[in-house]
Amino acid sequence: MRFRTWNVRIMYRAGSLRAVAVEIPKYNLDLVGIHDFRWDGVDIEPCEYNVYFKLTTGNESLHEISNGNAVRVENFATSKNLTVKSIMFPHRNIHKFTWPTPDGKIHNQIDHILIHRRRHSSMLDVRSFTAADCDTDHYLVVANARERLAVNK
Repeated sequence: MRFRTWNVRIMYRAGSLRAVAVEIPKYNLDLVGIHDFRWDGVDIEPCEYNVYFKLTTGNESLHEISNGNAVRVENFATSKNLTVKSIMFPHRNIHKFTWPTPDGKIHNQIDHILIHRRRHSSMLDVRSFTAADCDTDHYLVVANARERLAVNK
């Protein structure tokens, strides 16, 4: 089973949903999670979005430094018995990037897939696809998972 998550900016813009629908068959999507976080009356302040995990994930993070966002995500994952699988698999850096800065000079890894530790071995791979185009500044994050079905006796 292939899971996808996408941070599509401005889903209320005309044509955004249609663009997502066009991309779904191209990447053989079984499940798509689309999210867009907005808060009215809050301005976006410029900052670095570098995120780095050690305890919860592994050594395949794109970044060597962390900020407060990384600590918050790691604390959340640890408190809920989750692991951040999106930075556990070795890939070239181009497949780790999930968001470029508007000028395109800096690429960050800020979109992640978390899974419960009990089921973390069912996650086979997580990477990003830069070619998927849906009028967003984030790249498509793809996770391949193994399905395990229980048999009732």
